[in-house]
Amino acid sequence: MSEFWMDEHLYTGRPENSEGRLPKELRVYDLLDRLEIPYFRVDHDVTPSIEACEKVDELLGIEICKNLFLCNTQKTNFYMLMMPGNKKFKTKDLSRQIGSARLSFAPPEFMEQYLDITPGSVSVLGLMNDKENHVRLLIDKEVLECPYIGCHPCINTSSLKLSTQDLLNKFLPSTGHPYQVVEL
Repeated sequence: MSEFWMDEHLYTGRPENSEGRLPKELRVYDLLDRLEIPYFRVDHDVTPSIEACEKVDELLGIEICKNLFLCNTQKTNFYMLMMPGNKKFKTKDLSRQIGSARLSFAPPEFMEQYLDITPGSVSVLGLMNDKENHVRLLIDKEVLECPYIGCHPCINTSSLKLSTQDLLNKFLPSTGHPYQVVEL
């Protein structure tokens, strides 16, 4: 496996040069700026391992959330679950709380259709692309206790640190997505 690359500089705000950046990533920065949500950014390769993720977390001074894109068996109800990265996910614990049996990971085509995100880049920020609210947001209680969250800007070659309160009070209202607190 090749060596993981990470820019050791912690940036504030959008990249100065947008060359090589995907439009969906730039739309994230545009929305955060429009909402006056400050954030820190670190650029890196696709994080290939837990060790690489830990390096990114250390530079940002946070633990990046685990974001899971889930659905019911019929593929009619979709959920994004934000949970601490170190927690184990147990389907039955979540299913009982949200009243949906047989949850599983949603197929990538729905992730792309509703969130404009590909596997490995799942992020709460993708909700900005879900204009018809197909995806229901679930947030583990422990995530809400942290002053900051870490997530990708809809692509996994950068990671962001932003205030949990800004996410809840500015970003989510702008997307029209409420959230449900769960305990895993």
